[in-house]
Amino acid sequence: MALSNNVVGAINFVAVLLSIPIIGAGIWLSSEADNSCVKILQWPVIILGILILVVALAGFVGGFWRVGPLLMFYLVAMMIMIILLAGLVVFVFMVTMRGSAHLAPSRAYLEYRLDDFSGWLRRRVESSYKWDGIKNCLVSTSMCDDLNQSYRMAQDFFNAHLTPLQSGCCKPPTECGYTFINPTYWISPIDTAADIDCLGWSNDQNQLCYGCSSCKAGLLANLRKEWRRADVVLLITLIALIWVYLIGCCAFRNAKTEDLFRRYKQGYT
Repeated sequence: MALSNNVVGAINFVAVLLSIPIIGAGIWLSSEADNSCVKILQWPVIILGILILVVALAGFVGGFWRVGPLLMFYLVAMMIMIILLAGLVVFVFMVTMRGSAHLAPSRAYLEYRLDDFSGWLRRRVESSYKWDGIKNCLVSTSMCDDLNQSYRMAQDFFNAHLTPLQSGCCKPPTECGYTFINPTYWISPIDTAADIDCLGWSNDQNQLCYGCSSCKAGLLANLRKEWRRADVVLLITLIALIWVYLIGCCAFRNAKTEDLFRRYKQGYT
């Protein structure tokens, strides 16, 4: 019986370890500038990781020290945690399915349109109330200033591989036909009617295209890329957690069977 309990405890310790990549994924998301400005996914991931850690610790203690109520709590609570994690994995996959990039003529960087993204993501940035706070947060970053330090010549900039945020927020849309002076200073548009963002562009370094739909689309493109990376981590962890849970259930059942058998033998001796 002691061996079986140790096995149950060891298996639940693996579940403790599996909570680490979940918490780590949430911390990584919170460290990214765009996610820190939006604050949508990182806290649910971190909180879920902490809950899984607490539940797994309860199973670990219950297994090693033969605390039946803790083991029962673990079996029920971990099932709920697995369902929640599975729901989160599916949700992130669904809201990030859409979001394609567009080639710009004679440019290496890509451009983005708000309508290409899922409705749920768009609603996070479309209203001025929500966007004003996000915009102020983005303005405080150095992502556009970094472009001025890195690119002096127009052709070098046109051949640059910009992040979606830099492409959407730090320059005007290519189809407007602005003339390059430096990465964040453009003049003499050819067609201001080509895109509504053509009129939204400003050479004020605190304005640029932060109010443009292209900036919102660039933000969502960045979020989509980072969320999908985090979702891969969550999916792998989910699969491992399901296996650990099933093995733990089998070990717990075997331990209970051994205990009943031992009591049965003692009753006849």
